[in-house]
Amino acid sequence: MHVEIWSLGKENEHFIEEGLQYYFKKTRPWNTMELILLQTPKKNATTDIERTKQQEEELILKKLQTGHYLVLLDERGKSLNSIKWSQQFQQCMNQGVKTLVILIGGAFGVTDTIRKRADQCWSLSNLVFPHQMVRLIAAEQVYRAFSILNNSPYHHI
Repeated sequence: MHVEIWSLGKENEHFIEEGLQYYFKKTRPWNTMELILLQTPKKNATTDIERTKQQEEELILKKLQTGHYLVLLDERGKSLNSIKWSQQFQQCMNQGVKTLVILIGGAFGVTDTIRKRADQCWSLSNLVFPHQMVRLIAAEQVYRAFSILNNSPYHHI
């Protein structure tokens, strides 16, 4: 199963990119993972929150394919610990999911259309994090989940 982390927003700071590449490399023995940045064109920039969310929705829906399994990361989502993450990945693999997409929405969240399209909605924490940091945390948790599933000593219970 291939994992794609989709994130709206700007390019990564150097230290974030370095961390992402570290976890992408560590995950490779079991799984492939990549970050896909979705950026609205600068000419479409607006201060209208609903219009911004609509533009982001268009980007997401254009990229989303029928076979994608969409997991929305949202502070109001279901709270899972690392063991539960790994169990969710195992269930997806058992169901034959080819590409699992972990979506980090825009600064103002996502539209109801995206929320309804999501197969699952997870929360990383009750805290709010910068989008770039969430990319790194998500990559680490994907690595942790696959290390749990493969009995690697990385995760200590």
